[in-house]
This record gives sequence, structure tokens and C-alpha cells, in this order.
Amino acid sequence: MGVWQLVAVGVVMLLGLVGVLVPGVPGPAMVWAAVLWWALTDVGRDAWAVLIAATCLLLVNQALKALLPPRRPGASGAPRRTLSLGGVAAIAGFFVVPVVGAVAGYVGAIYGAERLRLGSRGAGWASVRSVMRATGYSVLVELFACLLVAGVWLLAVVRG
Repeated sequence: MGVWQLVAVGVVMLLGLVGVLVPGVPGPAMVWAAVLWWALTDVGRDAWAVLIAATCLLLVNQALKALLPPRRPGASGAPRRTLSLGGVAAIAGFFVVPVVGAVAGYVGAIYGAERLRLGSRGAGWASVRSVMRATGYSVLVELFACLLVAGVWLLAVVRG
């Protein structure tokens, strides 16, 4: 597989990760499609193992979504840019501190933005709780599953 094709797969995967944060965009499907594209063009055994693992993980994610409260971004009271900032910080945090950084980045960015917007520590934490109830859990689970798929894909590409 050529370098430009790997870059294109990575861009599609990144668009899928961002798509998780945007209601109506099928982020997990885009991440899975990127892994499928890579697996169909890569001749190694690792590619198929990553595709099978990604498929299983994203199917479990779909099952978990049914158990979590639905996304209601407007119900949290936080502006959309705060939620977007939390998502971007979760993606960055995942790669800075693998796995755990996604949760810390999401919650930390939302708290920081809301504390600046509302002016007090207590109001910032109250807003974080409201965001987590309205959207956070379902977005975080979906984003975490997609980040795990992206991380495994990146590890396989680097190893390969």
C-alpha cells in the first residue's frame, strides 16, 4: 500500500472521528469503512485481524448505544462549541495519554470552557454534569470505541 493511500485512509478515519461529534454524521461507519479500505488493499494478515477486531468493537458499541440515554445536545445548556472543544480534546488526549487521555480530555475541556463561560468553579462542574447526562456518555462511548479502532489501525500500520 502506498504512502498516499495510507494518508487518505488516515484522513477518512479522522473525518469519522470528527463525525462522531456531529449529530447525524455516521462517524463509526466512516472509521470502519476506512479500516475496510485499508484491509482490502493491504496484503498482510494483520490487516484482516484489525478489520475483524474493529467490526466486533463497533458492533458492541452499537449495542451499548441502545442502553445509554439518547443524545440531546440542546438539553445540556452548554453551547455547541463547548461540546466540539470537548470532542477535539478527547481525540488529542487519546494520543497524548493513550486510552485514559480521551476521557480526561473530554471532561477537562468541557469543564475549562464552562468555567470560563460561567465564571465559577461550582457552575463549571454543574455544567459538566449536565453535559454528561445529556450527551456525554453516549458520545464518549462512541468516540472511545472509534479511537480504539484508530489506535489499533495506527499500531498495525507502524508495525507493518
